[in-house]
Amino acid sequence: MAGHEIPEPKDRKPVADPGSEPRTVEEARHACDPAFRHGVVVGFDGSMSSERALAYAIGMAGRSGSGLIIVHVANRLPTTVWAGCEPPVFVDVPDHRTEVLGLELACADYLSEVPWVLVERGGDICHELEEVGREYAADAIVVGSTHGIVGRIFGSVAGRLARRAQRPVIVIP
Repeated sequence: MAGHEIPEPKDRKPVADPGSEPRTVEEARHACDPAFRHGVVVGFDGSMSSERALAYAIGMAGRSGSGLIIVHVANRLPTTVWAGCEPPVFVDVPDHRTEVLGLELACADYLSEVPWVLVERGGDICHELEEVGREYAADAIVVGSTHGIVGRIFGSVAGRLARRAQRPVIVIP
């Protein structure tokens, strides 16, 4: 055969060990790009406090040489939940806000310094941030603080997350 041939290993062992192949989607994701394993998770919704949290998380990921996992949690609960009623079902509708945030982040120069990925989730913000942190074995979760009456009535995401998270939570004012 003309051209380049791949030489056989000298020890005649197979190049790839079949036992080392990832078995689940999560393992495959981490095996393909180790930059996101032990990365920094940041909650982002486009608000001023989440932009400050993102800026801090970018610096933290850059200093540690890890990837940045940006999480946008879309609230897909019906309004009956906020009125105190039980939800009949979770509403699974597409959230175009995530697309808009993704395009804005893709065009941002300040994200060129670190590898990053945008993850969309739906449901409770605290639960989803902690779940993404667990999936990526994150070193920390960075969130912005909530100011105002909404945080006082419903409780802040940062406060609830700090009480229940299994990894460090950094709250940016």
